Amino acid sequence: MKIGFLNDSTNNEKRITLTPPNAKQLSDLGATLLLEQGFEKQLFKKEDFSSYNSTSSDVILKDSDIVIKLHPPKKEDLSALKKGAIHISFLDPFNSKDILDEAAKLGITLISLEMIPRTTRAQKMDVLSSQASLAGYAAVLTGANRLEKVFPMMMTPAGTLAPTKVFIIGAGVAGLQAIATARRLGARVEAFDTRPVVEEQVQSLGAKFVKVDLGDTGQTKDGYAKQLTEEQLAKQQEVMAKHCAMADLVITTAQVFGRKAPLIINKKMVNSMSKGSVIVDLAVETGGNVEGSETGKDVQINGVTIVGVANMPGEVALHASQMLSANITHLLTEFWNKETKTFDLNLEDEILAGCVMTHNGELVNERIKAHYG
Repeated sequence: MKIGFLNDSTNNEKRITLTPPNAKQLSDLGATLLLEQGFEKQLFKKEDFSSYNSTSSDVILKDSDIVIKLHPPKKEDLSALKKGAIHISFLDPFNSKDILDEAAKLGITLISLEMIPRTTRAQKMDVLSSQASLAGYAAVLTGANRLEKVFPMMMTPAGTLAPTKVFIIGAGVAGLQAIATARRLGARVEAFDTRPVVEEQVQSLGAKFVKVDLGDTGQTKDGYAKQLTEEQLAKQQEVMAKHCAMADLVITTAQVFGRKAPLIINKKMVNSMSKGSVIVDLAVETGGNVEGSETGKDVQINGVTIVGVANMPGEVALHASQMLSANITHLLTEFWNKETKTFDLNLEDEILAGCVMTHNGELVNERIKAHYG
């Protein structure tokens, strides 16, 4: 079976989906690997991949049984695949009906990386969690580089420097890693989440949990925060405003899977912050948590810098690639038939039932079928 790995040039993507150790692992299982020319990017030496076939993207699309990349395919890429081929990538399936329809029409099997279930067995394949964790880490360093302050308290002959105050909104995987990173750097950290269940995790990392009585909130079966009502959002913003005004650095991580990110910080709240303060909007690519944030730009509003870095995990591309490669390799090896040296598409398996979108000319994922009616 031929497995092709494509480069991603979208948004100057620096990550790759396969590292040399995992390439050897797949090759030892009997897979033939096809890598797009220049696949190593700036992360590895060319000779690190010299044992594998280096070829053009056209050849990879035409000859591969499985094609793997990071970002969603274009329609012309799907049409270049052979019937029955498997395409694995981030797909944004809740907002990509045209891609799903095209793949079904062409008989292509689409596997969505972000739809891998959040179960104990699938944890080693969970690309969302691995990349979110690195995004939380990189967000703190990005904010620290924009601030004109040091993070820890310092006792100096010239006087005492107070620690930086960091306020983190959202205590999912990204938020918890941001808390841990800011605490390691010596900041005084507060955090808020709509799910009271995460209070203990926040406190275990040395941060203060900000409580807001929003009534019924909770989380989905996959561990995501549920979407709030307009009344709940208004009450949340009232409390957020007080804590934002006291913070030097605010990091927002709130996202609702498959939907536009909720607006949490409005311009009035931004204006209440001290001049020189920084906000890092980790949800900028899905609509943004901060009014005025722009993807790929630093925006200045009344002396406050709003940072909208695109592809935050790409800021630590080597480790992000190692984690992506491991996640994807675990997915492939979990369903690899060692006798036939092929990838077994058992749609009765709960993992594949969750992440396979199209197969045999049909949209097969029940959750996505319900979404599109």
